[in-house]
Amino acid sequence: MNEVIMIGCDLHDKKMLLKVAQGRNEPETRSFRNSEDGRRRLIDDLRRRSAEAGGARVVLVYEASSLGFGLHDQLTGAGIECHVLAPTRIERSPRHRRSKSDERDAQRLLEIVRAHVLAGNALPAVWVPDPQTREDREVVRARLALREKTTRVKCQIRALLKRHQVVPPAGTGRAWSVKHRRWVQGLALDGGGLSRGVRVTLGDLWRQLIFLEEEMTILDWEVARLAGTRRYAGAVRALCRRDGVGLLTAMVFLTEMGDLSRFENRRQVAGYLGLAPSSAESGEKTDRKGHITHQGSSRVRKVLCQAVWSRLRVDPAARGAHARLARGQPKRRKTATVAMMRQLAVWMWHTGRDAQEVAGVVRSSAGERSGRGSGAAAG
Repeated sequence: MNEVIMIGCDLHDKKMLLKVAQGRNEPETRSFRNSEDGRRRLIDDLRRRSAEAGGARVVLVYEASSLGFGLHDQLTGAGIECHVLAPTRIERSPRHRRSKSDERDAQRLLEIVRAHVLAGNALPAVWVPDPQTREDREVVRARLALREKTTRVKCQIRALLKRHQVVPPAGTGRAWSVKHRRWVQGLALDGGGLSRGVRVTLGDLWRQLIFLEEEMTILDWEVARLAGTRRYAGAVRALCRRDGVGLLTAMVFLTEMGDLSRFENRRQVAGYLGLAPSSAESGEKTDRKGHITHQGSSRVRKVLCQAVWSRLRVDPAARGAHARLARGQPKRRKTATVAMMRQLAVWMWHTGRDAQEVAGVVRSSAGERSGRGSGAAAG
């Protein structure tokens, strides 16, 4: 195994600290700047090492972070094997957490890649989506973020009025209905007898709300345009046939999940989305299940939950199924909702995968199947 060069890379905004080892030899510490020039130097250095070792295989790993997959793209483009690891799946001892340093982190990553190469241990790697999927995700995620910002501003408006005992008059209806909104707008524009401080703050929040809603309209159009492309059109049409699943829910599912053919069964789908129960089984205890793991994309879980509740409002059969799962116990309503979220996710996986196959759309990066069914979320 001495022909394999293994590298653990601790990646930061401005530098890359490497632990480089060949076989079971003592590792060497190297450092490069995290810049275009620094990455070129890294690639040249790895190519030189490979050539000196007679064309040795080079395997580099680093942890997923907010820096994305740029380093992975450059290394694989240069013919260097690179894996991006899920930080949540890397075991660390309490001692390591108390004495953390870049060099120790790089050493831990080197130990993981060594165990993979020399002993065949599985890598805790994430699935790396192709560049187009990453680009599409940005649009859909921006739309979701806008909704959260809009909700936050609405809550701030209601809290402001509540603090100053400003009560909606009779007949304004529910919060943010057409009449209630017209009442808030009137307060924001003409004051309605409010003190100056409250009037200024309310006016500021109202302008923020109007701006966010205008931006949301723009992003709604962009998401709809994306959904109409060949890459997504067939899958979106198929998914939207289900009660509760709208265009945004379908696009969140498709962009976050990526290549649906990489999942082999429903258990892998549930595990990837964090909808599988945790377990604490040992000794004679063989059936101890806990709450769901909450691994994977929280965005998908959120839209699945909203889709389930939307379906419950319009589908009597779904309400009946939810009631049976809850067994008449209020405390089990959440469990029933999670069960229906899992069922919906599995149905969307089957339906979306078939539509992707019909369209001939391939989303996965060449050779990438790491993280299948593991719950590791692509960043």
